[in-house]
Amino acid sequence: MNETTATATATTTTPDLDRLADRIERAAVMIQQLRADRDRLQRERDDFERRMRDVEGRLHGQDVQTLLGDLQGLKKEQREWHAERREIAVRIESLIRKLEKIDSSNA
Repeated sequence: MNETTATATATTTTPDLDRLADRIERAAVMIQQLRADRDRLQRERDDFERRMRDVEGRLHGQDVQTLLGDLQGLKKEQREWHAERREIAVRIESLIRKLEKIDSSNA
């Protein structure tokens, strides 16, 4: 191999190595993030399992029909809240459009 070929190979290899180093660094950051996410999700799972055991313990001896009635009431209340929330969002969007219109007419 002559000197020109060796120089050309070295020049081509350096950007390749830089790109590879960048990819490795991004992968390392992603791995750290995934590990952090995994740890957080494991803690959440453990918390949910503990809460589920607590709820199961409190449910023993309660009337299932009463609980189902309570659940239906809560679902109805949730639907009402969602409807109210959508209504408020529409009103806010309307107010924003009005403010933007006022702002653009003042400009």
